[in-house]
Amino acid sequence: MGRRLEHVMELLGREPRRPDPKRLPEEVKLIYQEKRSDSTRVQALRAELAQKKANPQPEKIRRLRWAVLIAVNLLFVLSYRIDIQLLEGALTASRFMGFHMADLNASLQVMLAFKHVVVNLLIGTTTVFVLWWLLGGRTFCSWVCPYHLVAEWAEMVHVWLAKKKLVKDHPLDRRLRTVAWVVFAVLAFVTGYTVYETISPTGILSRALIYGPGVALIWVGLLLLFEIFYSRRAWCRYLCPIGLTYGLVGATSPLRVQYHLPTCFHEGECRKVCLVPHVLDTVIMGRARGVHVDIGADCTRCGRCVDACPTGSLTFVYGRGQKGKEGALPPTQGEPAA
Repeated sequence: MGRRLEHVMELLGREPRRPDPKRLPEEVKLIYQEKRSDSTRVQALRAELAQKKANPQPEKIRRLRWAVLIAVNLLFVLSYRIDIQLLEGALTASRFMGFHMADLNASLQVMLAFKHVVVNLLIGTTTVFVLWWLLGGRTFCSWVCPYHLVAEWAEMVHVWLAKKKLVKDHPLDRRLRTVAWVVFAVLAFVTGYTVYETISPTGILSRALIYGPGVALIWVGLLLLFEIFYSRRAWCRYLCPIGLTYGLVGATSPLRVQYHLPTCFHEGECRKVCLVPHVLDTVIMGRARGVHVDIGADCTRCGRCVDACPTGSLTFVYGRGQKGKEGALPPTQGEPAA
């Protein structure tokens, strides 16, 4: 429970805390000691990175993720355009084969604005809550959200421009997202209007794909330009209340990315591609609290770190994973019991 609480605090904007070296499990201490005394580790690291550079591999999980994301949104479009009534509505609220589904953040906004609970909305919210708890909360962001896809393409432009030294990334305070979440909740309650839904790039793009483009797409375009020329992935990293909501849902999810300390070279390839690199703080030398460490609640399960890791030290797990097989570490020795 202690580590999960820490993951939630990091989701809300707190910087990851370094573990006390004295309280690390003996097994972890021995692993770090062996790594520091291993004179061949750096050479092996360089050889591994050189081989990766010479033989770049396609990001298989990324391709799969893009295919799933496009397919889900295309299903909304086709259901409306050819009237097959399979998936009706948009991402904010829909029905799949008769089952009501409602975006958690949008539902909260509606309930606060109207100050009462609509039965169908409650049913849809429950359905979506269970679905995304099973699939990992912020998995919604990287596997379904249409803005995530276009922002990822914009990020590729930003990275290319940054290599040419034409732009520079300007990180923002991650606590801004929590502030935005509270502000929009208060505005909905006070005004009786779902203010956030009018500017949500997720909702705007979903409705534009299904029902046709509107003037709101100008706002989405301005966001993308801001991310390309000023702050890399600013909306998803620092502002989006939807990401915070789904992160809280997935904090105890059985689906997660897990880090395996013994095989890691600590070369940092995973952090270079991660949308939320603070969740991979544990891969830095001396930061892991256990032999097998679950990545935190802010992880979108996009799989880019899994594809990028040259030693396979990051993997998807479901259920208890490796930690469960070897037994949970006692809180007095390092990682608090989950």
